[in-house]
Amino acid sequence: MRKHPIRWSLLALLVVLVVAAAIYLNPYEPSAEAVRAMQSGEGVTVTNESKMIRFEPEKPNGTSIIYYPGALVKPASYATYARELAQDGYRTFIVKMPMNLAIIDADRADAVVEASKGETKRFIIGGHSLGGTMAARYAAKHPEIMKGVFFMASYPESKGDLAKVNMPVLSVTGSKDGVLNRDKYDTSKSLLPADAVFYEVEGGNHALFGSYGAQKGDQPASITPEEQLQSVTDMMLSWLSGLRP
Repeated sequence: MRKHPIRWSLLALLVVLVVAAAIYLNPYEPSAEAVRAMQSGEGVTVTNESKMIRFEPEKPNGTSIIYYPGALVKPASYATYARELAQDGYRTFIVKMPMNLAIIDADRADAVVEASKGETKRFIIGGHSLGGTMAARYAAKHPEIMKGVFFMASYPESKGDLAKVNMPVLSVTGSKDGVLNRDKYDTSKSLLPADAVFYEVEGGNHALFGSYGAQKGDQPASITPEEQLQSVTDMMLSWLSGLRP
């Protein structure tokens, strides 16, 4: 009988910790536009699965894109971008991360590779902010699988060193980004191949690489969400079309 008060105290403490974590790790929710982009139609079938959101084009071109979300951003927040890529023939997978933090499971792309390897000729991986950093880790570990890496307001760290990996890299930033650490971003260029492609969206900010509203610490964009979406998508598609088969 004496053990019960201790047991209940521990249980109460656990509940408090879980609630506190849930409040502290309150994720950014997808915008109304992102929610609409989650609907199937116009040549794209959207499937919300346990470990990923799949955007399946009517006529896939054989390339699958794996997208890691930014920290504490719900995956559906990137549906507007994923739909644009899928409409151009690219199977696109937004990966769902534990507690919406890619750093907890940087190998989460394994599930996508396993689920789609029979229907994919090549995989391209990348992501937004922390998601891009963790995607680079995965690519550095699996150069035999990944054939390209893209960074959206992001950069690699030592575990994602791509300088000696024969892999195309695209890095996109926004001129109004108030979240990206510019010093670390500049330093990290030594971890990228010499032929990495860099592109800056004039007037774009950090949050508009997704669709989830304003982000703490960010600067206001001087362009519309639609303009940033178009600029980033156009650059991404141009880069993808130039990759060797």
